Amino acid sequence: MEEVDGILIHALKQVGTEVSEDIGSIKQFSSELMVEAVVRCIRAIHPGLGATLPTSLPPGMSARFRVGMSLAQACQELGYKGEIGYQTFLYSNETEIRSLLMFVVEKLPRERSENLDQPTGKMLLLQRAVAAAIRAQLAAPWLPPTCRLPLQQDLQGPGPWHRFHSQPLVWPRGPEGPGEQLQKDLKDHQRSFLRPVTAQLSHRASAVASILERHTAELTAAQEWDSEWNSQGLLSRLSPQDYRSRKLTRLHKRIEEQLRSAVLPPSKSASTSDLSEVLQAFRGSAPSDGVLAKGTHFTHSQKFTFTREDAAAATDSSTVGVQSERDGELQQQVLMSLQQQLQHLHGDVDQLTGDMKLMSVSCTQVLNELKQRNLGNSEKEEKMEMKKKAIDLLPDADNNLVQLQLVVETSVKRVVNLAAQWEKHRAPLIQEHRRLKEMCSNHHLESSRKLSEIKSLHEKIRVSTEEAKKKEDMYKQLVAQVDRLPQEASRSAYTQRILEIVSNIKKQKEEITKILMDTKHLQKEINSLTGKLDRTFAVTDEMVFKDAKKDESVRKSYKYLAALHENCNQLIQTIEDTGTILREIRDLEEQIETENGNKTVANLERILEDYRAVRQENSALAAKVREA
Repeated sequence: MEEVDGILIHALKQVGTEVSEDIGSIKQFSSELMVEAVVRCIRAIHPGLGATLPTSLPPGMSARFRVGMSLAQACQELGYKGEIGYQTFLYSNETEIRSLLMFVVEKLPRERSENLDQPTGKMLLLQRAVAAAIRAQLAAPWLPPTCRLPLQQDLQGPGPWHRFHSQPLVWPRGPEGPGEQLQKDLKDHQRSFLRPVTAQLSHRASAVASILERHTAELTAAQEWDSEWNSQGLLSRLSPQDYRSRKLTRLHKRIEEQLRSAVLPPSKSASTSDLSEVLQAFRGSAPSDGVLAKGTHFTHSQKFTFTREDAAAATDSSTVGVQSERDGELQQQVLMSLQQQLQHLHGDVDQLTGDMKLMSVSCTQVLNELKQRNLGNSEKEEKMEMKKKAIDLLPDADNNLVQLQLVVETSVKRVVNLAAQWEKHRAPLIQEHRRLKEMCSNHHLESSRKLSEIKSLHEKIRVSTEEAKKKEDMYKQLVAQVDRLPQEASRSAYTQRILEIVSNIKKQKEEITKILMDTKHLQKEINSLTGKLDRTFAVTDEMVFKDAKKDESVRKSYKYLAALHENCNQLIQTIEDTGTILREIRDLEEQIETENGNKTVANLERILEDYRAVRQENSALAAKVREA
């Protein structure tokens, strides 16, 4: 058990339990050390479950019982099948402590790949501490402030709450590519004039939100660029810089077109002139040529309201202190008249808008009809020209027919000659076309194959780079762990101890097997001798019984034989009873040793002391209640 205890103590030290160098066995563990070891292991196995468990026993007995019950419940939730309760931690014995510690040590998580991906050094310890604290806070249930215990005040205490409000940030940029260098002007600006991130914010509480949003935007832009380059950039067969410059040029051209279209004045047409006239009528202004125009309903109503307002203003200026009530009524009347005029104007605008739409539709229809009629006229003119030429040829029809036949024959001969020449040129051209088409298809297949290979190579390079980074981080972390391990405890020593334990177990198994074989052999001998004795006694009994009927001395010897057989049976039974009693004695001695190891008397004394302490606490609480 010393080797097992040493392995358990070493595992508990790695978890963070403060085990002194004087302790070399589980038997020397106190209740406080037992509680600390189990809580450390539970926090390493399940951080959310062990976040609320204290690493030390409180001074009050009732609080100690509650801590013991919570620890027992946590161990049962982890899957411990043995008998466990508050007494396991407060009044524990060596066997229960060893079995519980073996269970929690076996449940400890091993090194995983995600832990190996993290950086090493002080940053690793800080990240682990932050992650553990966040997991503990997320796993702990929220409680109202009136229901929180002192242990939960640290996790759920009152703190500042801020809204997620982000602000634009500007931070230094590095070179985009591995071989590029930052411009000198930009570098000087970043070093001399660019303010820190915390100084760019109007409220310090929005720093985290602003940094998170900026980082998310940059991540999203990088992912979009990767997807665009893999889908469209590789197909363009350009370098990333050329592709970016071409995209930027297109964007500049589009912006210039938009700005040019927005700056240029609109073309003057009938609709725009009508619209300008309508707007001038709405404004109540006369045309620029000085000719009197016909007034609209809006102009008349506007002039009428203006004259009324001027008259009202003149009367108001003369009677300021007398007619205050009439001023209010006049203002209401003016407001109502203005609202009516506004409604009339809205109706006129809607009507004019509908008329303009109808006029535009009718104008497009008229233009379409005009185009169709022009096309029909051109076709009719061509037909008329053809008919006119045919009518001119009618007076000399015979000569014209002969000439037409000659022209047709010569045209046919020329067409045949051209067809033969075309066939001579067509065959090699078709072959060349087919050959070029086949070459183009082969080049296209080859380019697509190479493009797919380039994509696969890019993906393999990315995967290999990630794996190389992971392995490099793993190597650094393993080197750091090796440096942090104590030099006196080497792997070969533990291996040698494990091999010795295994060899001892094998020897014990061989000895147990040998003892079992000897026991079986002895049992067989006993059974054979017992059978032989029974058969010999039966034969002897039969022979002596036959002679006992004839001779008196033989009859006495038969009685002695029966008494001897009965005494031998009693002797064998006595020996068997003696062996059973010896085995029971050994069992009782083992039970006595177990009870002595359980420290029953000491535990009973501790239980009595704790009981007295609980009674004193109860009496003190009752006295406080009576005083209150």
